[in-house]
Amino acid sequence: MSHREPADVPSGQSTRPETEKPLSYLIRLLVRLRAFEALRHREYRLLWYSQVFASLAVWMDQVTRGWLIYQLTDSALQLGLVRGIQAIPFLFLSPIAGSVADRYSRKFLVVTAQFANGFIFTATAALILFGLIQPWHVYLTAFLMACVQVFLQPSRAAMISDTVPPENLTNAIGLNAVVFNMARSVGPALAGLLIAVFNTGVAYGVQGLFFILATIWTTQMVSGRRAAAARHGHGGPGESFARSIVSGWKFSWSKEEVRSSLLIVIVASLFMVPFSTLLPIFARDLLQVGAQGQGLLLTSMGVGAFGSALIVATFGDRMPRGIMMLVGVMLYGVLVVVFSASPWFSLSMVLMAAIGLCHVSSHALVQTVIQSYSPPEFRGRAIAIFHMNQVLLLLGGMLIGALSSAIGAPWAAAAMSIAGTLCMVALCILDPRARKIR
Repeated sequence: MSHREPADVPSGQSTRPETEKPLSYLIRLLVRLRAFEALRHREYRLLWYSQVFASLAVWMDQVTRGWLIYQLTDSALQLGLVRGIQAIPFLFLSPIAGSVADRYSRKFLVVTAQFANGFIFTATAALILFGLIQPWHVYLTAFLMACVQVFLQPSRAAMISDTVPPENLTNAIGLNAVVFNMARSVGPALAGLLIAVFNTGVAYGVQGLFFILATIWTTQMVSGRRAAAARHGHGGPGESFARSIVSGWKFSWSKEEVRSSLLIVIVASLFMVPFSTLLPIFARDLLQVGAQGQGLLLTSMGVGAFGSALIVATFGDRMPRGIMMLVGVMLYGVLVVVFSASPWFSLSMVLMAAIGLCHVSSHALVQTVIQSYSPPEFRGRAIAIFHMNQVLLLLGGMLIGALSSAIGAPWAAAAMSIAGTLCMVALCILDPRARKIR
């Protein structure tokens, strides 16, 4: 049963949830800025708050999971494998998850998935703290978390269009990228600090707590309506899942802007972004800065990404997105090559910040284009296809882990980034329409 979206509650009325009151003054200040216009809408604010905690937990996991498996196995190959196993759910479940997001209550899907992630992280923390953790536990929880994320990501991303009017959609997507990259700055550093002071068990406990807090914010949302697909007859109950999946793929390939954006993210996810899989090796063995240093490297990358995401939120409707995506990903590859050769931690920190600036070209900016050019009834499926880049990212992680075992981490990262840069040059030449995306 669908529900009508309630009107936004004026900021001065007392019908707001009690948990929003401590933040009301800050929000009133932020919404005066163009970059934060979408925060005027109560439903979006609640979704945004939950994104803060969920993103912190996810980015902490980038450090804790890699550090844990490297502690247990001392194997560069298994650094790639523990990420690679997460490709399986994204490969087989993403098309189904997109159709689910276009058929059923997105709020229910997000709440359920966030609670499940909180449980998985808490269980992992208990295994570590009681001294029971084994490598197979790390693989199993990585797989289960991937299954949950497959359904969480398209539903939460598609909810943005349910919570803001069309004129605020680009700003809202940009603000989500701001939160995601702010968490990229804080989460890894927090995880590294917790590991250095306590252990990975405490870090996983905090990650579980963050997902529970995210769930609390999401449950306060009033909107429980079904997605636009069901209302417009695309992906509704009368259409089979198979037909719904096929129609989503057909739309994504036939829409030029969506297709070009997906091709850009495919190259970046397979060749450039997986270099971060090897960060434990760079941090511990090459730069000799430990887990806290790895957290600082990811934090530096997050600072750069945060800045560029803020630019997207402020000027996203005005910038030449096609050129920025193409050039940004090319520069990403060049910077990774330089990072691979850096013998100094301070230089590596600067390079990671620059890489972060470019990373938004392969993630937030691409997602902004896909959502902007996808009608509501196809948005869940288009986003699910975008999130299938996780398959390529994780396969790239496995490949770079294997290459690292054979030729060393610096050469592996450099070789894959050079290959990706050459692919982007070819795409720029062969698909001139991509350069014209606005």
